[in-house]
Amino acid sequence: MTSSRKQPQKTLRTDSRALVESCAGWNSRLAARRITQFLDREMTAEGVTVAQVGLMAQIAAADDDRLGALAERTGLEQSTLSRNLRTLEAEGLIEIAAVESDLRRRAVWLTEAGARRLEAAIPVWRRAHAKLAKLLAPDLARRLAVGTKALTRE
Repeated sequence: MTSSRKQPQKTLRTDSRALVESCAGWNSRLAARRITQFLDREMTAEGVTVAQVGLMAQIAAADDDRLGALAERTGLEQSTLSRNLRTLEAEGLIEIAAVESDLRRRAVWLTEAGARRLEAAIPVWRRAHAKLAKLLAPDLARRLAVGTKALTRE
């Protein structure tokens, strides 16, 4: 005996809705955009974006100041990283120079102005994350970043 229940008809619209609802790539990008927009609004008074603060913090925290190492830590392509660094360099917040032992390699560090800007931004960043923690699990983004490390090409 056959079932009299009708199976839902698959259409491009239903398949597309299923894709949008379940796609890890799409949903992680949507979440990242929303989080970034929220944090950027909170950081406006400091005159930096959350991406710039994160990049300056990566530079300040690093043991290895080479651009290649920074690109690896941030998960950015060299060209994207260079474009982002140019803005910070133009504002006098970082310096980029050739490594003395190997002139093909370049190093990056915060200027005094960059260190002051980062120090001023950290309390604002903390307050913004405290607000964000009321909406999302505080370690959610970090767990996602750590969990996806295995997806990077070696």
